[in-house]
Amino acid sequence: MDPMTEQTAVNHASAKIVPQLPDMQTVTEVKHYTDRLFSFRVTRPASLRFRSGEFVMIGLMGDEDPETGKRKPIMRAYSIASPSWDEELEFYSIKVQDGPLTSKLQHIQPGDGLILRPKPVGTLVHDALLPGKRLWFFATGTGFAPFASLLREPQTYEDYDEIIITHTCREVGELTYGRDLIEALKTDDLLNEVIGDGFWKKIRYYPTTTREQSAKMGRITDLMRSGEAFTDLGVPPLSPENDRAMICGNLAFNLELKEMLESYGLNEGANSNPQQYVVEKAFLD
Repeated sequence: MDPMTEQTAVNHASAKIVPQLPDMQTVTEVKHYTDRLFSFRVTRPASLRFRSGEFVMIGLMGDEDPETGKRKPIMRAYSIASPSWDEELEFYSIKVQDGPLTSKLQHIQPGDGLILRPKPVGTLVHDALLPGKRLWFFATGTGFAPFASLLREPQTYEDYDEIIITHTCREVGELTYGRDLIEALKTDDLLNEVIGDGFWKKIRYYPTTTREQSAKMGRITDLMRSGEAFTDLGVPPLSPENDRAMICGNLAFNLELKEMLESYGLNEGANSNPQQYVVEKAFLD
């Protein structure tokens, strides 16, 4: 089979066990998409309230200290990929073979425990943006995670006439998580009932790859700079009057896109000062 069109197999498993320790939640589902990417779901603390787009600290216990024999938790910031109304919590992660956390996290199985500090924070929330007509989500790699939450958030469709999500990855298989999620919205009976039948028609999905051949090649910033992205989507370049944007990617991408949005006349917002765009401040890539 042509490797460019082959869809990576998804490994799926599920289980439920009641957590016993404070801040410890139970893994309920794990899916592996590529040798670098996987998602997982865990139980949700009854007291946890968060806004779609926020992140929390999650982690696992580290190895024993050879001198003291004690173990310390290894914690990292992870965007919650599930919407605020979901009964469980979903996360989307890379696998780094020598990473302090992801080298261990990639081996979790349903029934395992995961440490979760229930104090959500973040800038990728509707409260940090002024009202607008069109909402842009700009993501690279696992930066899609907070947008996976916001794409399933009713307010997203109440506030905007059009939602454009761009997702730039190196290889086609790395687009699977986002593509499958967007496709599933079409047959999600609950969301179609709550938001309105056909709400998903407001979404414009613009995936690109930078290494493996695909229908659209190139970095989104280059495609915007050349005007090709706007031509493909049939929309004008961003303007502070109509467009709002959220950015979640690697640091270089975030800085480059910040500069571009500022050149369009958009200003960076915050929870305390809503403006035209926001950038994720804590992203693991």
